[in-house]
Amino acid sequence: MPDSVPGLRRFDAASFAEAIRARRSIDLFEPGHPGTAELLEGIELARWAPNHRLTQPWRFYLIGERTAEELVRFAVEHETAVKGERAGAARFARLKSIPAFFVLTCARSDDALRQQEDYAACCCAAQNLMLYLWQCEIGVKWTTGAMTRERKFYEIVGIDFETEMLVGFFWYGRPKVVPTQKRREVSEIVVERP
Repeated sequence: MPDSVPGLRRFDAASFAEAIRARRSIDLFEPGHPGTAELLEGIELARWAPNHRLTQPWRFYLIGERTAEELVRFAVEHETAVKGERAGAARFARLKSIPAFFVLTCARSDDALRQQEDYAACCCAAQNLMLYLWQCEIGVKWTTGAMTRERKFYEIVGIDFETEMLVGFFWYGRPKVVPTQKRREVSEIVVERP
């Protein structure tokens, strides 16, 4: 086996593994917008995710203050209609505590296999982005709540419902609390076949 493979660079595998294990979905954030510089760098890295036929099906929407206000209003209306006034008020308080948002979509395809492959590629892109942001001490929560499936959500963000599907509505900012996490043992999820 050669000492090095052309085009393949070796990184500190232990540090990389620790970054993967340490990343968490964040529910509670410190106040203050973290800015977009690191998010844009993370998107640059997200686009290097594997994608079959190099379709590059992802689109990222950075949500500004005006659009965020509209989304919060819509979420509160939606929650109030489904669960009542108290739930709507709680939703308002919750979303107003989120420092920043972005949306990731996937190009729609009439080909079911291509749609599945493209959606999987977008999920890989999301993981690339979240891992990078975590290294920048920015936490992310990936959400796909009921309101994100409504056409009104698409209209507010400016997404063409006919050509793109939502992969996630992401909250991000500096973590206030980093939750602990457990995973099943490798022996429980690996099946070896002779």
